[in-house]
Amino acid sequence: MNRAARTRVFITSCLLAACFTAFSARLVHLQVTQHPEYADLAQRNHGARQKLHGSRGAILDRHGEPLAQNDPVKTVVVDASLVTDPRAVAGLVARALKLPEAPLFERITLQKFSETKGRNVFAQYIVVKKDVPQRVAEDLASQLAQRKLRGVSFEQSANRIYPNGHMLCHVIGFVDGAGRGAEGIERTMDAHLHSYEGFRDIVIDRKGREIVPYRGEENEARNGRNVRLTIDMGLQNIVEQELDAAIQQFRPKGATIIMMNPKTGEILALANRPNFNPNNLDGVTAESRFNRAIGAQVEPGSTFKPVTIAAAFNEKLVTPDTVFDVENGYYEWCKLKDDHPFAELTAHYILVKSSNIGAAKIAMRLGDRKFFEYIHRFGFGERTGVALPAESKGEIHPPHEWSKISITRMPMGHEVGATPLQIITAMSVIANGGSLMVPQIVREITDDTGAVTAAFPAREVRRVVSKRTTEQVRNALIEVVSKKGTARLAQVLGFQVAGKTGTAQKLENGRYVHDKHVCSFVGYLPAEDPAFVVLVLIDEAQTKRGQDVGGLVAAPVFSRIGERAARYLGLTPTFEEPEGGIVAKEGRDGENFRDR
Repeated sequence: MNRAARTRVFITSCLLAACFTAFSARLVHLQVTQHPEYADLAQRNHGARQKLHGSRGAILDRHGEPLAQNDPVKTVVVDASLVTDPRAVAGLVARALKLPEAPLFERITLQKFSETKGRNVFAQYIVVKKDVPQRVAEDLASQLAQRKLRGVSFEQSANRIYPNGHMLCHVIGFVDGAGRGAEGIERTMDAHLHSYEGFRDIVIDRKGREIVPYRGEENEARNGRNVRLTIDMGLQNIVEQELDAAIQQFRPKGATIIMMNPKTGEILALANRPNFNPNNLDGVTAESRFNRAIGAQVEPGSTFKPVTIAAAFNEKLVTPDTVFDVENGYYEWCKLKDDHPFAELTAHYILVKSSNIGAAKIAMRLGDRKFFEYIHRFGFGERTGVALPAESKGEIHPPHEWSKISITRMPMGHEVGATPLQIITAMSVIANGGSLMVPQIVREITDDTGAVTAAFPAREVRRVVSKRTTEQVRNALIEVVSKKGTARLAQVLGFQVAGKTGTAQKLENGRYVHDKHVCSFVGYLPAEDPAFVVLVLIDEAQTKRGQDVGGLVAAPVFSRIGERAARYLGLTPTFEEPEGGIVAKEGRDGENFRDR
């Protein structure tokens, strides 16, 4: 090869090397230096981030019956950039979802300028309709596939539903539009019930189908935990039915019934009226949503007298046989009346006969500060700690704010602001032998596999009185539910019942109104070993004059609930009544009288 030829080969080789070097540099520049930019462009053009949805946890009763659960639904979405036949897509989707066709067609064909792409583009995410039933979505997807229409996708979602409607509404609550707990257990347990969304980065082809091998980062969704309550829906059903019957009979302003296990503090049933259906909140008033059981402040009336008596017994200032002058029914010094005059009553029969004067004299023997101490020891004036929102702590004024006669009014439940839950919790102290328990509404939290992630065992707040004291009070409460007491209509066949009636005048504009009362009864059975304690509270019962009292309004409701609940729980009758019914032991008290 001559010199000229070698020169041409050399020059050609250099040119080829320069070309390959340039191409290699360009390739390195594109694949390394500009990789993030082009990867982002590819992601925008062919990539998508798929949302992965978790399910909100269920709310269950103690036996696993669902109280709040999820109804699977779909959200129909259109990517207009993938739609090749907008008229056909709009027509088919509109007919299936019962929507007007013209506005949907307009949304699908509308283009807007994109600064990123420098031109007009179709919307890639158009929400057509939410909460589409699963069956409707499946039928629509099938029709779209048959006609080979692209651009429509379906995102999994869920509606929160409450299978029992109105039942237990104030306990369960509901969720807001964003799926967050707004009231009740849905609110207090939201951190456990709430699910967490995940995502998956995918790449799609020109037809909108995922290219699985190019699937990118993935973060799995997490389902919410399940919340199991202490509520027994069998007992809840009994309570709801009897409450509805009482509402129909007495047409009150409002009413509350609570059933509790006094030994553990577990709430077995809870119902208020008025109520609401959490499945449909349209037109629901704040009054209907108000949980009276934990938020309403009422004067407990004579259901407060066991607190007074127990305090005196526990301090050994009084025994059941201590005799008090009860002023023949009128105590001139403080203008205090009894509904039936007695000359003398023992402390035992002061409770049986619900003597206001006797209770006042026992409290005066205790003294302001000691009486106030026991009121707090029984849980009044402080929140119980139940796992429900907006609980009131009630209102108990300290002794330095009392009037001269407050010591005579508070023992009979006046000048005391208490919630229904506080009243039944205080009676549970007597029923369980002297311990103040935290009312429990949540039993445990479980995951998808059923494994318990959190448990809520019984918790004692404090020891209030001795077991001996509770036995002495119980003996009197048993006689309350007899022909000698104020609550003979609370008797339950086959069981000894212990309990107390209450009839509190209502306060309006700072004055007691004589024709408006809160009628109540709180009691437990079997008296010797209680399975449950029940509070029945009826606000402004519409009855004949003089009959709006606890013994005639609330006590019979307790009796019906007690009989049905005992049968439901399989309790064995332990008490054989004498012929003619239960007869109280004779004392120096005379005959029965109606409770005030």
